[in-house]
Amino acid sequence: MLRYTLMRLGIFVGCFVVVWGLVYSGLAPRGLGDSNGMWVVLLALLISAPISFVVLRKERDRASVQIVEKVDKVKANLEANRGQEDVADDTARAQGQTS
Repeated sequence: MLRYTLMRLGIFVGCFVVVWGLVYSGLAPRGLGDSNGMWVVLLALLISAPISFVVLRKERDRASVQIVEKVDKVKANLEANRGQEDVADDTARAQGQTS
């Protein structure tokens, strides 16, 4: 998961540098007034999103498999804990009825 995040951040930074260069060289329009920094960030986000969607497909699939495995493990642990609680409750009821 960390690898996917770092790769996605790298793609964004690369796009940011390219857009920043294009804006300051005059090939891309500048923002209005003091909004130039925000304009560059928004353009970089807009460009990097589809690139990372296509380029990082395999890495995203690996990350999602890891997440699903962790969620399944947590669900299994919760179910095991519920089962232990049920056994303890049944034992307490059985002891209460025999007294």
